Amino acid sequence: MADARFEDGGEGPLRLKALDADDLKVVSALIQDAIFPITEMTWDRKKRRFAMLLNRFRWEEGSRIREHPPERVQSVLVIDDALAVASQGIDRGDPETVLSLLALDWAAGEDGTGRITLVLAGDGAVAVDVECIDVTLRDVTRPYVAPSRKVPDHGE
Repeated sequence: MADARFEDGGEGPLRLKALDADDLKVVSALIQDAIFPITEMTWDRKKRRFAMLLNRFRWEEGSRIREHPPERVQSVLVIDDALAVASQGIDRGDPETVLSLLALDWAAGEDGTGRITLVLAGDGAVAVDVECIDVTLRDVTRPYVAPSRKVPDHGE
């Protein structure tokens, strides 16, 4: 059986599970440049679940981005087995704040534990201490034309 490729996904919604550091790199690449209101982050301490609703840029469209306007899709990012959540560089008191997610970083701890850091534009970050890597990314809407009609640019 061959590994899945981006091209195999076609227009279907993404539903990915990350259970190790390599899987997390794939999810990180797909959520790069996602934007979300600060109010769309939640942590359920009892269920040990951190979740957020993102407006994700559809990087998996690859070369098709040049053929039609760039697209975004709403996706849910869930980090299970969350033990603690902390943030820095963001004002959680301002419900109008919109954040831009740049990457997910992993720092391993002892016995499979570790920290997943959501790296935000503007030096902000959200750190989620986890018992293990258990992350799900799932598209929950149909793709829509990106309001800016532009592909995010990071320069060279």
